[in-house]
Amino acid sequence: MESSIPDGAGTSPPPIPLEWPQDGDLTLEWIRAMTATLDWSSRNLPPSDLPSVLPIPVLQRLLLSASNILHKEPNCLRIDVQDCGDPSATVVVVGDVHGQLHDVIFLLEDAGFPSESRFFVFNGDYVDRGAWGLETFLLLLAWKIFIPHRVFLLRGNHESKYCTAVYGFEQEVMAKYGDRGPQVYRRCLRCFEGLPLATVIAGSVYTAHGGIFRSEAAAPPLKRAKGKKGGRKKAAASGADKKPLVLGSFDELLKARRTVLDPPWEGSNLIPGDVLWSDPSLIHGISPNRERGIGLLWGLTSHEGPDARDKRHDLSGMDHGYTIDHEVDSGKSVTVFSAPDYPQFQASEERHNNRGAYIVLHPPDYASPVFHSFEAVRPRPRVGAYYNFEEVIDSDEELDLGSARPLTDASADEAE
Repeated sequence: MESSIPDGAGTSPPPIPLEWPQDGDLTLEWIRAMTATLDWSSRNLPPSDLPSVLPIPVLQRLLLSASNILHKEPNCLRIDVQDCGDPSATVVVVGDVHGQLHDVIFLLEDAGFPSESRFFVFNGDYVDRGAWGLETFLLLLAWKIFIPHRVFLLRGNHESKYCTAVYGFEQEVMAKYGDRGPQVYRRCLRCFEGLPLATVIAGSVYTAHGGIFRSEAAAPPLKRAKGKKGGRKKAAASGADKKPLVLGSFDELLKARRTVLDPPWEGSNLIPGDVLWSDPSLIHGISPNRERGIGLLWGLTSHEGPDARDKRHDLSGMDHGYTIDHEVDSGKSVTVFSAPDYPQFQASEERHNNRGAYIVLHPPDYASPVFHSFEAVRPRPRVGAYYNFEEVIDSDEELDLGSARPLTDASADEAE
């Protein structure tokens, strides 16, 4: 599937600035206008001009309205498609998008906009490593506000204080909103805290950014050992590691505290970290994820892109935006990655040139994924990176979660 620049890009500007609807209710027409405005401004204006396009009052209204919705949702969303009244309703599942705004715009148009008969599950990693993380996140929040019972935004591991400080989103916000940047960033973090962790679709499909999770009652501590700068930091095994891990229950998932910006990798409340950071494996069962130092390896989600899979010789590559890692009588384990030609900024000359993909689940059982693979929108607007991509090669290297200082709800509120 080919993708190209939308008609009208780079020509006359759409209405600027964006204004919040007078009656307070977002409409499809408003979201389409927002999409056109963000697309045009990304191609024709410097990043620092974004406040003239998306003024602070409108941005704050978006973040606050979405945050109020997200924080009321449970950790695991039960999406009962069969009860929507349309026997032909479908569910679109989207993987990582990483601030690639133009590819997200194409995906939404290609899959068909969210509607009463078309559910969307976005599986996290909206920001970081791409140049338009803020615009991408805000656009998806607008869709959430407009049709909250059909658009579901899950959290990825990059929706955290640590990752956004390393991989560019924090710096992006500061560059675009200047003196108001810290306030905007904190409001985004507040939204991150509210993002649910997982969904169960039609009672048969589990989706999460990283994977499954352990029972906290049987969880051994997982500690990290210091590694050399620029190298991988291994998790240090303790004597308690010999205690077998036990798969967690949905009851435990529902009770976990997700409103932490950097989930712990040891101690209590391990479930959010497992859901966000775990990786699939061909080894049966579950085991500590020593490579990352957080989460699990599980025998056989959107967590691994082409760069990560390039190092996983035991698993298929991500050239087409998806893989089927396991297929057994009980079902399939699928990884979907929706950021084509990823990453946007790369130190090496040789690129992965991967395609992105999304999944459509159809009735009656919604358990047979139909894959839609697509190329990146080209050419991308020229823009600089917001992080030192020459040193931060991928999300496994320079991973030092031990340096992360959790931002509490109280400290987030102080910054408002």
